Amino acid sequence: MAHLVETMAYAGATPWHGLGNQLTQKQPIDVWQREAGMDWQIQESPVHFKADAIGHLGSIHSFPEQKVLYRSDTKAALSVVSSRYQIVQPREVLEFYRDLTEVSGYELETAGVLKGGKKFWALARTGQSAALKGNDQVNGYLLLATSCDGTLATTATPTTVRVVCNNTLTIAVNGASRAIKVPHNTRFDAQSVKKQLGIAVSQWDTFMHQMRTLAERKVQWHESMGFFMKVLCDVNPTGTLPKELPNERALRKVQELYEGKGKGAGLESANGTAWGLLNAVTEYVDHERRARSNEYRLDSAWFGQGAVIKQKALDAALQLVA
Repeated sequence: MAHLVETMAYAGATPWHGLGNQLTQKQPIDVWQREAGMDWQIQESPVHFKADAIGHLGSIHSFPEQKVLYRSDTKAALSVVSSRYQIVQPREVLEFYRDLTEVSGYELETAGVLKGGKKFWALARTGQSAALKGNDQVNGYLLLATSCDGTLATTATPTTVRVVCNNTLTIAVNGASRAIKVPHNTRFDAQSVKKQLGIAVSQWDTFMHQMRTLAERKVQWHESMGFFMKVLCDVNPTGTLPKELPNERALRKVQELYEGKGKGAGLESANGTAWGLLNAVTEYVDHERRARSNEYRLDSAWFGQGAVIKQKALDAALQLVA
């Protein structure tokens, strides 16, 4: 895990994944780039291959439809992509926040590299904040992430973090994520993305109104069981139940979190409410779900199957108050 710690940085409180180099707050972009392990470039080279020939050398041919991407510092190969693939550099991800931090009150809190450079991101607090009943505070963030192996479009995602437990949740309104995605066959235009995000960030109030509604919605025991079976086991609780529930370990763990073992589970906003159901799932995904390492858990929670589970939980919770 040492290499992982060397490629993350954070300001303020230790982030939920517990990794990285700690910085004092309001550091310049250049410091973030160095301390987050993002002070290198993605370089490219045409694909060449060796064909068999008489003799031991063979003949070298090129394949112009594809190119190899590699790190400028270590020369380590990152991926083979189409020649049309538009590269987004690590520096560009940090530069995206320059005017937001200097003019709009944003503050970088964490940034780093995953999978040896195949994915990288930065997360900034927007300054938006709200408290649910019982002083359950939720803060607004903006996550910008990209990949250079085709697994993730360049994606700007309005996100919330629940302070008491560091649970992360993508902001979604009317069942749709507010994320802005730029595929890698298109040039990344930071200013265009920010214009689109202006609309998404303005929906903070709408989203938090929905979360307050969840905190007011009391839940019966059978409703909580039905919720968890639907989200984690893909089982319709009103139908015929299978003899063995899939993902039963996860079901039991999330039940425990909801019934009092989760951080903040005893707060008035979460105790016996739909908001509590949602946060039991997000805490499980962010902190408890089995993973090969914290790096893999973070990757899943933000970009993979964990993110899918959290979105299912949000959708199911909002159905309880529809």
